[in-house]
Amino acid sequence: MSKFFALIPAAGSGSRMGNELPKQYLSLANQPMIYHALKTLCQTPEIARVFIVLAPSDHDWHQYDWSEFAEKLIVLNCGGATRAESVLNGLVVAQGECIVDANDWILVHDAARPCLSSSQLEKLINELADDEVGGLLAIPVADTLKRSNADTRIQQTESRENLWQAQTPQMFRYELLSKALTNTINITDDASAVEALGLQPKLVHSDAYNFKVTYPQDLALAELILKHRNAQ
Repeated sequence: MSKFFALIPAAGSGSRMGNELPKQYLSLANQPMIYHALKTLCQTPEIARVFIVLAPSDHDWHQYDWSEFAEKLIVLNCGGATRAESVLNGLVVAQGECIVDANDWILVHDAARPCLSSSQLEKLINELADDEVGGLLAIPVADTLKRSNADTRIQQTESRENLWQAQTPQMFRYELLSKALTNTINITDDASAVEALGLQPKLVHSDAYNFKVTYPQDLALAELILKHRNAQ
């Protein structure tokens, strides 16, 4: 039977946050931001192991106590120059250590999406476990979309029909994801690499709480969501 593994690429710096500390270690609800995604992933019974892919030069990881995740967490210091490279490097190392098989599922999640919930994760796994391709969490685009010219003036309004905003985790089988990432460059998510093979990943309806922390003001919103969830 195929197993489920999670992988978090966390080798980037998060320069848009305007902070010298890598984004995944910024304080959020009294923990480094990456802690919250790790907790959700590690507490999910279906997930066998969680791989965290760090930059070889990462000296911040060991400043924190990760012992509560020791049963499932595997740290790989093989991060690359891009997100795609970090994911592929992590996949190669994981298989090299005979942990992952070709047909096992890999759920790639952003370190900067701390508000992923257990219900979202379980929905993704349940809807894709028997899918031939795999897929990702996503939400339909709700806002009006404007395309600008070089002078930041509106060039045209884009139709929202059938447009979705991609989230993570993005879930594909090991062999397919490895092949997709090996054959593509300049992609912003794993689904794009799979699409480049001519396949159509499935969109699994999520919600806006699973947003990506990109700018400093996003931290305050993420903290409110986590505090509300913990108080329930």
